Amino acid sequence: MFKRMKEDIETVFDQDPAARSSLEVILTYSGLHAIWAHRIAHLFFNRKMFFMARLISQVNRFFTGIEIHPGAKIGHRFFIDHGMGVVIGETCEIGNNVTVFQGVTLGGTGKEKGKRHPTIEDNALIATGAKVLGNIIVGENSKVGAGSVVLKDVPANSTVVGIPGRVVIQNGIKLKRKLDHNDLPDPISDRCSEMEQEIHRLQTEVKRLNMKGEHEDVNKDL
Repeated sequence: MFKRMKEDIETVFDQDPAARSSLEVILTYSGLHAIWAHRIAHLFFNRKMFFMARLISQVNRFFTGIEIHPGAKIGHRFFIDHGMGVVIGETCEIGNNVTVFQGVTLGGTGKEKGKRHPTIEDNALIATGAKVLGNIIVGENSKVGAGSVVLKDVPANSTVVGIPGRVVIQNGIKLKRKLDHNDLPDPISDRCSEMEQEIHRLQTEVKRLNMKGEHEDVNKDL
């Protein structure tokens, strides 16, 4: 247990440049508190002590602003940055070295039974406000951009942005964990640019036809 706690603290230092001391991390990082409380709740859940598991989960939510269902399975070196508003569903499975930012939802899409929440594979990163919904897989080394809504599987080594989420980068190599939100491709903006170019082309064509028509009218008058 203490080895896992030490590993969690080291993960914070690795992922957050604002971390200054172990005491500060232990006492003030709500994401770390949420993960530790979840481990206790998950222990009770696995022993079918569901009421106690949910009680710990709700107390955890009250103090941290992070809601993790006690049934969720979370791997090693999971990091929640800031964390307020993070929601992780019951059948969610999270691999190793995964990072999520504040406002992320790993949820379901309805009242279906069985596996109904996402599987997040190793080294994935889910950015601020992203919603990953349903029994889908976010492949290893992949990134989900801020504010995206992901409803379909994400291949490994990919970057997804937009509503609904679209794969915009897939190069087959491991992506860096660093996510520059402002540098992510924007498929909606790209599409708007294409439409503007098409409108400009059509306007030019209309002007050409109008000028041709006026020229023909002048010739008829002559």
